[in-house]
Amino acid sequence: MSERYGQHFLTDPNLARLAIDRAGVRPDDVVLEIGPGRGILTVELVQAAAAVQAVEIDRRLERALAPLEAAHPDLRITWADAMQADLAALDPAPTAMVANLPYNVATPLILRAIAELPGVDRWCVMVQREIADRLFAEPSTPAYGAVSVLVRLACERTDLHPVGRHVFDPPPRVDSALVAFRRRPEWAALAPDWPRLVALVHAGFRHRRKTLANGLQLAGIATRAQSEAVLGRLGRDARIRAEAIEPAGWPVLLAALAEPVAA
Repeated sequence: MSERYGQHFLTDPNLARLAIDRAGVRPDDVVLEIGPGRGILTVELVQAAAAVQAVEIDRRLERALAPLEAAHPDLRITWADAMQADLAALDPAPTAMVANLPYNVATPLILRAIAELPGVDRWCVMVQREIADRLFAEPSTPAYGAVSVLVRLACERTDLHPVGRHVFDPPPRVDSALVAFRRRPEWAALAPDWPRLVALVHAGFRHRRKTLANGLQLAGIATRAQSEAVLGRLGRDARIRAEAIEPAGWPVLLAALAEPVAA
């Protein structure tokens, strides 16, 4: 493991095959794998998909992955930081994402894939169990936050499979889970406003102990008076907090905030 990159290498090929199955990988898919590590999942992916786009930051793993790349022409390895790489430039473009994600960057990588890879419509990722729960948390629960809103707006969960610590080398200090989800058809309608929606949601949760109106004022999105007026028009309590607004309520709030104020 590289402590620097937060990698815990998968050792169980049965779990790799389960991830591929739960993602619904088809023979014509191009699968994005971020953090292939020693290639346990990669070996299975090249058998199941038309092509695999693997992105790996740690050059020390080249000895393990280079022979695999040489044996499979449809495996493309990009040696880069996935948080900095231009994922949208990958050719052929990914249609699914299956990965044992580095736990320290799992959430932003999922959000990047949603926003920047519209061709990806299925995911199955290994993440820390706490993150898996947060992705699809319900409103007014401790786990519910900005990532819950955004992921649930874009996707629906299709499977959650708890995973023990013993299938990793070295074992992590936290529990893990395979979480599978697919893009909602409704996301296409949200896509044009997605950057503004992301900004609004993050602003709303940045000060989650404050009212939403106060939080949006602190973020410079709207004054407290403006936000309270909009919330009133929407039939919401002016003192509501971000955690009480269900995912579907955020696009409505975004549209209402953009409406001109009546004279």
